[in-house]
Amino acid sequence: MTMTASGHPTGQSLDHMLTRRARIALYSHDTMGLGHMRRNLLLAQTLCASSLNAVVLMVAGAREAAAFPMLPGVDCLTLPSLSKSGDGDYACRHMAIQLEELVALRAGAIQASLEAFDPDIVIVDNVPRGAVRELDSALTSLRSAGRTRVVLGLRDVLDDAAVVRAEWSRAGNEQVLRDYYDLICVYGDRRLCDPAAEYGFSPDVASLVRFAGYLDQRKRLRVADDRSADVLDGLALPPGRLVLGLVGGGQDGTRLAEAFSRIELPPETNAVLVTGPFMPKTVQRSILRRLRDAPRFRVIEFIQEPTVLLSRADRIVAMGGYGTTSEILSFEKHALIVPRVRPRREQLIRAERLAALGLVQLMHPDDVTATGLAAWLASDLGPPPSARSVLDFGALDRMPVLLEALLERQPCLAGAPHRRTYRAAV
Repeated sequence: MTMTASGHPTGQSLDHMLTRRARIALYSHDTMGLGHMRRNLLLAQTLCASSLNAVVLMVAGAREAAAFPMLPGVDCLTLPSLSKSGDGDYACRHMAIQLEELVALRAGAIQASLEAFDPDIVIVDNVPRGAVRELDSALTSLRSAGRTRVVLGLRDVLDDAAVVRAEWSRAGNEQVLRDYYDLICVYGDRRLCDPAAEYGFSPDVASLVRFAGYLDQRKRLRVADDRSADVLDGLALPPGRLVLGLVGGGQDGTRLAEAFSRIELPPETNAVLVTGPFMPKTVQRSILRRLRDAPRFRVIEFIQEPTVLLSRADRIVAMGGYGTTSEILSFEKHALIVPRVRPRREQLIRAERLAALGLVQLMHPDDVTATGLAAWLASDLGPPPSARSVLDFGALDRMPVLLEALLERQPCLAGAPHRRTYRAAV
């Protein structure tokens, strides 16, 4: 029997792998915000409960991942944290060492953990080579062993098309995809954005793309623990409507948070602002002081499961990250999106296209004022939009099918041609 470098038979059947439980690793760099790790947590929950019966190792780029509830079968390796500035530059978030040292530390930890875990599948979130190319050595190791399938998971919108094409060209992403990847799963609907067409993927790279659809974020409520479920009751708000303010991780949400905290609320309306763990502490303290005696306003720095609040909100004011936006769409809420516009236009592009479909309303961040937000809260918007009747939200059903089909393929052996015969039924 032919063996791979890792000591496994090259022709393992899917039945055999499912009997021993498929091993799946999920990587996210997590340099800005919490959306990447939340997306991976939902995927992990889904894959464990599917016919794959997966054992999942999450490799997360921020220590906040350890605060999230995890199902049996899932565990997490948290890397020393990187941060990304408003100009797109990387830095050490916590450790007082050189950036090159931190990247080398993260890269070594990623490679060692994947070699030890020996996964059947690795799913890389959004960046083919990882943050600051920290996945390069791990990808080489995985391909040399010749057993693990590697999948790139892409959100719907990456950035302005010209910017993405230039960045992917500089990083050599297409060649990396040819050399190391077996599949590209887009967590979105081609009616909103088709990355292969919009960003000019070469035909062979485009042939790897499958549209999984959006992830239905309502299913996260199934694993919300008691602390998250009780958070609204613990705020002791008086009866009334609920308005929720969300600024992602909070790193660049200061302007929106400040404006939201100064809103004159409509009658019988409560407001909760989630600042995020990365918001500067001086800003958090200033907002808390201002709202200390406000009877209908509450401020939370971090909540493990924000969908608990989101499911009960009447209206939402939020930045436009993929994770937050997909939560809003999943729960079909009235939302005013105030997108980030620098260093990337991703949030603005997504919000403009969703607004054109009538699924959200849009306010440019340069136009944000407490008066403008209050006017939106006081307006009559009619019934909430039905996002699930417009866009595909089938990713959580489709991803296990895509991965099972991938496992049925003959692995790519080191030094052998990289076969591209897979065609998934979607």
